[in-house]
Amino acid sequence: MSIKIVLDSTTDLVPELAGKFETVNLTVNFGEEEFIDGITITKEEFYAKLIESDVMPTTSQASPEAFEKVFRKIIENGDEAICITLASKLSGTYQSACIAAAEFPGKVRVIDGKSVAIGTAILAEYALSLAEKGCKADEIEKEIAEKREDVIIVALIDTLEYLKKGGRLSKTAAFAGSLLNIKPVVSLVDGEINILGKARGSKQGNNFLVKEIEKAGGVDFSKPVLLGYTGHDRYMLEKYVEDSRFLWEGKAEKLRETCIGSVIGTHIGPGAIAVAFFKNS
Repeated sequence: MSIKIVLDSTTDLVPELAGKFETVNLTVNFGEEEFIDGITITKEEFYAKLIESDVMPTTSQASPEAFEKVFRKIIENGDEAICITLASKLSGTYQSACIAAAEFPGKVRVIDGKSVAIGTAILAEYALSLAEKGCKADEIEKEIAEKREDVIIVALIDTLEYLKKGGRLSKTAAFAGSLLNIKPVVSLVDGEINILGKARGSKQGNNFLVKEIEKAGGVDFSKPVLLGYTGHDRYMLEKYVEDSRFLWEGKAEKLRETCIGSVIGTHIGPGAIAVAFFKNS
């Protein structure tokens, strides 16, 4: 018997780890067009459509049936499942997983990751490392439920346009922001998005990110750290790494990165950068 880690498709893993997890896919809709996230539309295709389309995309939670199908396959193979979902405050996907898990009492454990995208990814990586060390399902569940409180995502958004399109910002504020080159800095804590401040220009924005990391007590480099970006252009991410090199040199052998997918991408658009880490506790 082994322990399989199940995720939903909003978890933005580095490509080399994707095959180590089971994934349940959400859907993305552009008007009447429906796509299966990560299956019938890639991240690259999503951002191309996001830029070109006049229609604001929407995302739909994964169904209990989709989770049940994955869970059943694992259980019938003689294994156990630990499912980590994006924050329940952001989606009903966690509830769908719980409904499905009820069909397999004692065999499936569902954890609200209280995060999303690269935040859920580092939590999933940590869970996988525990499973590979031979930890039991109960031990992994307890540890992940505790350590998820230490996961922090801090992000610098390039444009306010997509927040405006999603109805989360007035047109006047978005227009003023574009004129002033204002870049919002946000964090995700306990499944809730918080506006930390607004930086004028990328340099000030990168400095803001560094300060927020320091304010959190620093990075626990014994656990996974992951950088993310939205869209097709990695330039802003490269600039951030250069501006904050002193944070990473001698502490992280290699800064890993991945493209952030549709759920966050829908609301913040291309050109954003983010860092997810476990804070020192």
